[in-house]
Amino acid sequence: MLNISKLQVNNKVTIPLRWLKRESNKNTKQSDKTSGFTLIELLVAMILASLILTPLLGFMINIMQADRREQAKTSTQQEVKSALDFIARDLEQAVYIYDADGIDKIRSQLPKSTTDDQKKYFPVLVFWKRQYIEKVIPIAKGAKCESDAQKKDCDDTYVYSLVAYYLIKDDNSTWSKAARIGRFQLSDGYGENKVNKDVGFKEFELKGIGDLKAKMNKWESDTYSANTPGIVTLVDYIDQTKINTTSNPKPAECPTGMQQIPDFPEATEDKNAVATGDVNTASFHVCVDSINTVAEVYLRGNAFARIENTPPEFSKERKIYFPQARIRVEGRGFVFTK
Repeated sequence: MLNISKLQVNNKVTIPLRWLKRESNKNTKQSDKTSGFTLIELLVAMILASLILTPLLGFMINIMQADRREQAKTSTQQEVKSALDFIARDLEQAVYIYDADGIDKIRSQLPKSTTDDQKKYFPVLVFWKRQYIEKVIPIAKGAKCESDAQKKDCDDTYVYSLVAYYLIKDDNSTWSKAARIGRFQLSDGYGENKVNKDVGFKEFELKGIGDLKAKMNKWESDTYSANTPGIVTLVDYIDQTKINTTSNPKPAECPTGMQQIPDFPEATEDKNAVATGDVNTASFHVCVDSINTVAEVYLRGNAFARIENTPPEFSKERKIYFPQARIRVEGRGFVFTK
């Protein structure tokens, strides 16, 4: 006998299962059609992104580089000005400033005077000054001036010092590949025992025939040793561009009555006052009137040396990154000679 109730139950069970399967297949096909990106769409998106991002990235890099150059220029300007101010305060104490004739005569008596050194070191500004020293001379015989209490019963004094500012362009990795300025000082000692006298110091001699310039040009140093003071760097990032006839000609002539140091002759001259080798540049030069103890000092920096391993040379097109400054100073001291 046929069991109808059983068929009905089976039909009720099988119909929903077929419908669910059919609906599931539809959903699967729809999801396959709508999910993800095609390869062409991805390529188009990448191309569009690169077209937008590349100029933006280049723009940002240019802004960063421009800002970096401006910061380097500002820092170099400040250091050039600070160096000039320091030199000016030093020069105000001068009693005598050597002109080009004097440098030619005494250069062999200064440090770094060998043939090889002369290509890397040049003594641009050399002068004698009276240096003030406080509370070092005891008033009472046998007294000392060591402690603060003892210095109350001590007098001040002056000593002579020889000062030389060098233009330096060497291979010292401590400094930039541009040039720099260094300062050298030899000082006399104070008191009867010449306390703190520098090794190599010898005072100028004012006896004999001739005017002050002739006598100063005869100065000779004492024997130098390892204990002689060295040349101390004052400022780095000074322009290293050598003198040439096109982009960096020699500076204009000095005012009447003044001599230019270094000397920039029209023809080659074998003189100690002529800069040679790597220091044949006008980035640090002076005009000197020895008779009136007056000097004009010129400095030019190179801001590119702060941000580039091989700094470019000076040119008119980028001169804003080569800050320049000058100052005129008159020494307040004097030396009496008959």
